[in-house]
Amino acid sequence: MDTASTYSVGFRVDYPERPLDRLTTLFRIFTVIPIAVILGLLSGGSSQQMAAAGGIITLPTLLMLLFRQKYPRWWFDWNLAFTSFSYRVSVYILLLRDEYPSTDEEQAVHLSIPYPDAQQLNRWLPLVKWLLAIPHYVVLFFLTLAVIVCVVIAWFAILFTGVYPRGLFDFVVGVLRWFVRVTAYAFILTTDEYPPFRLSE
Repeated sequence: MDTASTYSVGFRVDYPERPLDRLTTLFRIFTVIPIAVILGLLSGGSSQQMAAAGGIITLPTLLMLLFRQKYPRWWFDWNLAFTSFSYRVSVYILLLRDEYPSTDEEQAVHLSIPYPDAQQLNRWLPLVKWLLAIPHYVVLFFLTLAVIVCVVIAWFAILFTGVYPRGLFDFVVGVLRWFVRVTAYAFILTTDEYPPFRLSE
């Protein structure tokens, strides 16, 4: 792969090389509840206590970059760990994998967001990144609708065959990858490189 065309933020999910569990797939909307409650508590508590967006420390990071040109490592580590956890839950909800989401282990969901050199980041850009990302929000809205259709089709496919159709799998993972890139750019604030409009790596 041409490294020049590879975006700095990476995301992939291992395709299951075995039949998926049909029983947990059938009742996924119920089996996800305990871990979704934990994710919700982390999101809600963080947003009230640390002025975060969905569990991600955004506003304090923006202010630190703006006034000190620093990105504290432990804030980055929290953002990375929380984002990884939330995407493991998303992968489980979207039926891509049937392992129950771990709160701390990578499992089959691989997310890479490089720790930024804050001195190399534009200190003023975080003020408008959320605004610059509006075209992505529009595209992702329609892609999300397509993902819902894909997951419904995949649900039936798994129940009857035990297999998530590969084309649908790759599409759903691609949309998640797009979401991760926009999140890293506009909310985790780790890169000034504008996210590409593509599903591939």
